[in-house]
Amino acid sequence: MTIGVDVGGTKVAAALVSASGEISHKTRVPMVSTGGAATAFAAVRAAIDGIFQAVPEARGAVTGIGICAPGPLDPRAGVVLNPPNLPCWRSFPLAAEIEKAYGVRARLDNDANAAGLAEAIWGAGVGYHNVFFAILGTGIGTGIVFDRRIYHGRTGSAAEGGHMTIDYRGPRCGCGKLGCIEALASGPNIARRAQAKLAAGAASRIRELAGSVDAVRTEHVGQAFHEGDAAAREVLAETAMLLTVWLGNIVDLLEPDVMVFGGGVAELMSSFFESMRAGLEQWSINQRAGEIPMLLARYGNDAGIAGAAALCR
Repeated sequence: MTIGVDVGGTKVAAALVSASGEISHKTRVPMVSTGGAATAFAAVRAAIDGIFQAVPEARGAVTGIGICAPGPLDPRAGVVLNPPNLPCWRSFPLAAEIEKAYGVRARLDNDANAAGLAEAIWGAGVGYHNVFFAILGTGIGTGIVFDRRIYHGRTGSAAEGGHMTIDYRGPRCGCGKLGCIEALASGPNIARRAQAKLAAGAASRIRELAGSVDAVRTEHVGQAFHEGDAAAREVLAETAMLLTVWLGNIVDLLEPDVMVFGGGVAELMSSFFESMRAGLEQWSINQRAGEIPMLLARYGNDAGIAGAAALCR
């Protein structure tokens, strides 16, 4: 057994994970990110201790503890560097502190890398050598897994695929660059495109669901789409095109065996996966790009926990 710990800006979730990737005995505690480093670490310990309290026999059975945390971080050293969402930790040796507290090895990585590894070992990527993984949600994060090993690059900062520019005249991303795919196809930017259509006078069920143009969120676009709304379909078709352009670059660079997608936006966009695959041949010099499967991830909301545990495998 291993323990997977998913650390976010507002919560810490943890669970036992079996050798076959089955998750049990989940715990969840608030994360205090505005206090000191010790206070934040105490929240992590509380989540882990909650598992041991529920399953005392796990203390002798757990062989490792994996942790997902927001970046930037150094996965080789197990150090959280300076994440904007966790200002309490600056150059904090999280893995070493976990090892000291529990006497088992600990591993640390960011959420997309870890979730991609879990999908390669236990999820939708099983049976494939080279896996490209993307979380499509509030942001876009990616991971690259070669033969069940995360590709970290020279310093551990590789696979920031969400910040690949596909339009150098496009909107400014939160990272500071222009026209990143995250600034065009993440959840908040899908909502912004819908807002623009409504403000221009488009009749749509989206407005009724949201109550006002300013209140439109991605989930309203999704619900309207499933109800057959034409404007919602148009917004999502535009998103699918942007993602296809981006994935054409991914294929030309990596030619993965499979592309796996997690996150709420991925579930929404899965209706377009077949048309996106067909469109890849127009946006890739690889004329066999359309053969690469595009699959939904297995783990959903438990991706962070499963990914963290996978780091110990």
